[in-house]
Amino acid sequence: MKSILTFTLKRIRVIVFFIASVLFIQACSTTNEKSKEITFAKDIAPIIYKNCSPCHQKNSVGPFPLLSYRDVAKRAKMIATVTANRYMPPWPADASYSHFVDEKILSNHEIELIDKWVKEGCVMGDSSELPATPVFSNGSQLGIPDLVIKMDKPYKIKGDNLDRFLLMKLPYEIQRDTFIRAIEFIPGNSKLLHHMNGEMLRYEFDKKKNVFDGEKVVDVAEFPTVKDAYEKMKLANDDGSYPIMKLSVTNFLPGVLPNLYPEGIGGFFMSRKGAFFFKDIHYGPSPIDTSDQSQLNIFFGPGPLKRPTLELQMGTLGVSPIVPPLIIPPDSVKTFLTSYYVGTSISLLTINPHMHLLGKKFWAFAIAPAGDTIPLIKINKWDFRWQYFYTFKKMVKIPEGSTIYVYGTFDNTSQNPLNPFHPPRTISERDGSMRTTDEMFQFIITYLPYEPNDENISLEGKLK
Repeated sequence: MKSILTFTLKRIRVIVFFIASVLFIQACSTTNEKSKEITFAKDIAPIIYKNCSPCHQKNSVGPFPLLSYRDVAKRAKMIATVTANRYMPPWPADASYSHFVDEKILSNHEIELIDKWVKEGCVMGDSSELPATPVFSNGSQLGIPDLVIKMDKPYKIKGDNLDRFLLMKLPYEIQRDTFIRAIEFIPGNSKLLHHMNGEMLRYEFDKKKNVFDGEKVVDVAEFPTVKDAYEKMKLANDDGSYPIMKLSVTNFLPGVLPNLYPEGIGGFFMSRKGAFFFKDIHYGPSPIDTSDQSQLNIFFGPGPLKRPTLELQMGTLGVSPIVPPLIIPPDSVKTFLTSYYVGTSISLLTINPHMHLLGKKFWAFAIAPAGDTIPLIKINKWDFRWQYFYTFKKMVKIPEGSTIYVYGTFDNTSQNPLNPFHPPRTISERDGSMRTTDEMFQFIITYLPYEPNDENISLEGKLK
């Protein structure tokens, strides 16, 4: 009995010693981690280059560049503050619900690193440890464009606090027909440009002598009919017929990120002669005289196109009604639903939720025939300034017989700081009006007809 007890005590001592050793090692590791000097070169630059620099570069939407140690160090305290409260980088989608390509979400560890780096004096560190500075061109978030087409002169915006809805064309002539993999719209005045929906006119070479002729910008409200406006812009061929129009080749909303799918998915041909036609470009009200000179960054790629993308629009101006009708009384918070039955299996690529200033929450999901829920997106705090086109990391299959449900909550109370009216007044769709002071509730889906194995195809395309 004594020998058994002695053996047991020895065993307990070994176990205690082992546990103490492990705890000691962990404590030392934690201490070393806490005492380790945080430097820009090794710790902070990778965070900034991935999450901040794409927007904070010359000619992009960020108000100042964040591409060098000096850029970051002089705004270090502000960066620590806006990252700690998760105001920046902006990413409205709930990452606990669904995930997308190029998510701009800092981990708690990354936020702590930034805070510690600032408190310790913004140490530069060994410059040899710096990652390569990201290379951007013409405000692009994709890389160096193959072609840049810019408004030939700034459009002047009067400081009269009025919305402006315009037609605009950017004509071009290139050496040969080519294939476009991606188009990126770069606003010249990101504070006022509310949205842009762009098509492309493809002229047969011998049917249009001068694609640069005609007005470049017109206000459709100044013409009796849309056809009169088109004639003023000289969009037709020389014989009066109209060229082929490729719809929805580029779009813009505040905070939008350009889509770039893997080779073979999406894209389209660009004729030797043509024009990008902004069928709807909207500038919000401005109290001061200003201007805009936006541009397109165009990225070529190999053709021909294997799988052209399709688009489905739910809600306002779309295929599914809003229930109840989108009418928001003053001093109310209301939730609306729109739903769509999927008659054949599809593969989702990109989704775009859209509301205006009264938006509060957005939630979309699908219910499969077997009863399974397919999460799409949840935005717990809607922000009108950041309306991304969210591309899934892999295609999401929506089986035949599923129903897509979209819920939108709107806040028409005086507690909503973005409410355009004080006191609040009834706000509705108003025949699909795109004015910021009216409302919209849309869910736009870019998809493909389903093919076996689609759900395993990565959508994290990169330019070569």
